[in-house]
Amino acid sequence: MKRILTIQDISCFGKCSLTVALPLLSAMGIETVILPTAVLSTHTMFKGFTCKDLSDQLAPITAHWRSEGIRFDAIYTGYLGTEEEIDTVIGIIREFRTEDTLVFIDPAMADNGRLYPAFDEHYAKKNAELCAIADIAVPNITEASFLTGQPYLESYPEDYVKDLLRAIAALGTKTPILTGVSLSAGKTGAMGYDPAEDTFFVYQNDRVPASFHGTGDIFSSVLAGAFVRGMDRAAALKTAADYTALTIAETLKNPDNPWYGVDFEATIPALLKMLEENGK
Repeated sequence: MKRILTIQDISCFGKCSLTVALPLLSAMGIETVILPTAVLSTHTMFKGFTCKDLSDQLAPITAHWRSEGIRFDAIYTGYLGTEEEIDTVIGIIREFRTEDTLVFIDPAMADNGRLYPAFDEHYAKKNAELCAIADIAVPNITEASFLTGQPYLESYPEDYVKDLLRAIAALGTKTPILTGVSLSAGKTGAMGYDPAEDTFFVYQNDRVPASFHGTGDIFSSVLAGAFVRGMDRAAALKTAADYTALTIAETLKNPDNPWYGVDFEATIPALLKMLEENGK
């Protein structure tokens, strides 16, 4: 069984970050090890949430793992709260990485043309250092613009997406993949770039007319899991995008209106069927 380490925060209530990554990766048949960077009472869409920073625990936890000889087939990072935390995580990756370790980075820091309130351009540059050591990095359009210094466009031609991908590859990322890419009306998906071959790959599906917190974490977790399971790029993108869209659509049918997250628990059987259909 493959083993993946995922480094991000955990919300006690709410469906994002580790509360999404752990069950989905486990359901995909991957032994999932967690390294929580913070614990929150709820995710940040709630008012009055509590947050306990766990940055001072990262070193002793990983030191214990080293003493036990624990190794990982993949390392997957999500939201990281400070520049210092990113430096710590870069050190952890370098320490546990081997020639066969897949490093998957989701530089969660911005959306809709703006950085999240806690972050500034210095933080974005630090995230660029993290993406520089990634095998796969999955920023959205906004994050890619901050990572590379390129202008942010709400409407864009395909060449704009390709230029962003080339700029991320120039940071050092082996395979950059842009999420939330819409190349035609009513469609959305992702586009990736292989700098070694100078080729692009893309998947688009129908846009579901709704937005929920944590869907980016669902996409990234399933995509990371698909790559760890050995899927090729086309199958991995299709699986992650279709599963995310299906989960949003199913959530819209819920009369209880779970505005704080999507009903991914109900669609896990569909994910397993997708994996079976792809032979992985």
